[in-house]
Amino acid sequence: MADKKIRLFGGTDPSRVASANAVAVLGLGRFGSSLALELMANDTEVLGIDTREEVVQALNGRLTHVVAADTTSEDVLRQLAVPEFDRVVVAIGSDLEASILTTSLLLRFGIRDVWAKAVSGAHGAILEQLGVPHVIYPEQDMGRRVAHLVRGSMQDYIEVDNDFALVRTTPHRAITGIPLGQTDLRAKHGVTIVAVKPLGKPWTHATAETVLRPEDVILVSGRTRTAEAFSQLR
Repeated sequence: MADKKIRLFGGTDPSRVASANAVAVLGLGRFGSSLALELMANDTEVLGIDTREEVVQALNGRLTHVVAADTTSEDVLRQLAVPEFDRVVVAIGSDLEASILTTSLLLRFGIRDVWAKAVSGAHGAILEQLGVPHVIYPEQDMGRRVAHLVRGSMQDYIEVDNDFALVRTTPHRAITGIPLGQTDLRAKHGVTIVAVKPLGKPWTHATAETVLRPEDVILVSGRTRTAEAFSQLR
């Protein structure tokens, strides 16, 4: 049986964190800690929980509250006011039993938005069967993203849906020096340039009158394969 002892850092009342702009992150490994720190950097309060006291101590002072505790215990989660959070992320990956038990408790609490990390297809299938509204595959998604970046000349790549992406790249010669409205991009290449960043200037919306230069950076939207193919044109 896991130790039910709670060690709290960074405050004494986690219930004060639970608000519309707060997130509880359960599991503070590489993914969970990165997520929690990014949330904090964007002015979102975070309650972080992990069983490993050394991990918790390393994040002390960097999260709103950080706790060493067993997330598979209903009593522990209630003591830490986790049921009062609207958004909870289960970032436990190394212990599948703990991930499933923790997630099951959160769903029983009736928490509105539960995000759960899956480390395999089977793990994800179980989480989906439990009724988790958001099952995420960080390693798989990152692998797919990097694969697209390696294949093409893209500077960045975001898959918005299964077959639609936003690509950051540079314009090829055929579309520079003339207004975008004269390039007939959508008919010829199946993509749309939605934004442009001229050298040394901020991003701005692209219009039919926008004239691109070779040194510009552009944001292209379209089906994944067509957007990727467009980024390879030179």
